[in-house]
Amino acid sequence: MSSRIEQQLQRDAGIPHTYYEILVRLSEAPSNRLRMSELAVATQGSRSRLSHAVNRLEQNGWVKREGIESDRRGQVAILTELGRQKLIDTAPGHVEEVRKSIFDALTEEQVEHLYDVCATLARHSGDTVDRAAWERN
Repeated sequence: MSSRIEQQLQRDAGIPHTYYEILVRLSEAPSNRLRMSELAVATQGSRSRLSHAVNRLEQNGWVKREGIESDRRGQVAILTELGRQKLIDTAPGHVEEVRKSIFDALTEEQVEHLYDVCATLARHSGDTVDRAAWERN
């Protein structure tokens, strides 16, 4: 299942899922920016792997980095307008592939159970699941 989703992103957008997730996380963040350390936690990746990915996203003009004045070692990653457009262009095909790969195989009752499990896990980790967004997808 995840390989089909990865293949779709590579085929249609020319990016791995990791890059897509970084763009999504930045688009959801206040002012479209996150500290690199926060982005590493959000994407559940190592700092070195994240740094490599952000370097590639910077080369494409989709993300830029800025230093933090109050923290000489800290940096923030910022989604650019080009990055936002890449996400807008990529999202419909990605959402469709996720729907086909996961949700189309489930009954409505199973989808409801899946939501309950995801919401419970999100609460346990201090996060939330947007019910309206879940139902739209």
